[in-house]
Amino acid sequence: MILTYGAKYVDSCMVSDEHFVIGIPDSLPLDVAASLLCARITLYNLLRYFGIDKLDPYVGVVTLGGLGHMGVKFAKALGAKVTMISTSPNKKKEAIEQLGVDLFVVSYEQDQMQAAMGTLHGAKQRDEIYNF
Repeated sequence: MILTYGAKYVDSCMVSDEHFVIGIPDSLPLDVAASLLCARITLYNLLRYFGIDKLDPYVGVVTLGGLGHMGVKFAKALGAKVTMISTSPNKKKEAIEQLGVDLFVVSYEQDQMQAAMGTLHGAKQRDEIYNF
């Protein structure tokens, strides 16, 4: 049986448009695949929607965790300069050295937040500011 939103399929197969199907290799655990699919839908699509891959973007990512980690990776892969905003100063080394974050800001440090104000925009021109 295949469970979907509001429907049950008793057969062992379901027909779907190929644009909505992604093959998952047997070597990739399903829990890992699920988080990658979640990140793609919530982060990658948003970055592409706003044209981050076509601009000279500055992107801010709040918190270094599951989605934050993937957000940094996607934004960097699309060529963005990334500012990580976190409540944990001890994550700075990981963010910069392992993920390549360009700037790390501790959210409760007012001077750091003030210095970063106005720097997170998705466009080359100041009048084209995108709020993510």
